[in-house]
Amino acid sequence: MANTHGNAREGDQAGRTAVASARTDPETDEDLPTADWRVCGLVNALARRIETHVREHATALGLTAPQAVALRELTGPLTLRELAQRMSCEPSNATFVSDRLEEQGLVERRPHPRDRRAKQLVLTPRGTALRERLMASLSKESPLSALSDREQDTLHELLTRAVVR
Repeated sequence: MANTHGNAREGDQAGRTAVASARTDPETDEDLPTADWRVCGLVNALARRIETHVREHATALGLTAPQAVALRELTGPLTLRELAQRMSCEPSNATFVSDRLEEQGLVERRPHPRDRRAKQLVLTPRGTALRERLMASLSKESPLSALSDREQDTLHELLTRAVVR
């Protein structure tokens, strides 16, 4: 999970740029509390770095970024609605992505054990193997690798508190 110095510098610069340029809410043109706006800039910069990281590693494995996100989120059988929630997208987008994964033999749809109306997506053995390669690849040079495990846990806790409010 070591981070390269080039990626760290790029991320630092992106974070400083986001923080420096974001001082007013463009929707209302009102000043926001400086701490709130600085955090928003950093969260956005981190999200962009993570998105770029996922895209690069997905491409190396012959996947699109949405396919990589779907595989990352398939930690067990999920309905399309559950997958869409985890991917932060509309169910129709999750359906499109899962259709492509199914065409590649990476997932299959199975009847839901408790809901006759629903289907669950399940990784095939080939999908499980590719997911393992993806997860190993994503852990290399991760945008969060500059943080210790304890710092990552703290960041997770703080972001969860901010999101769940």
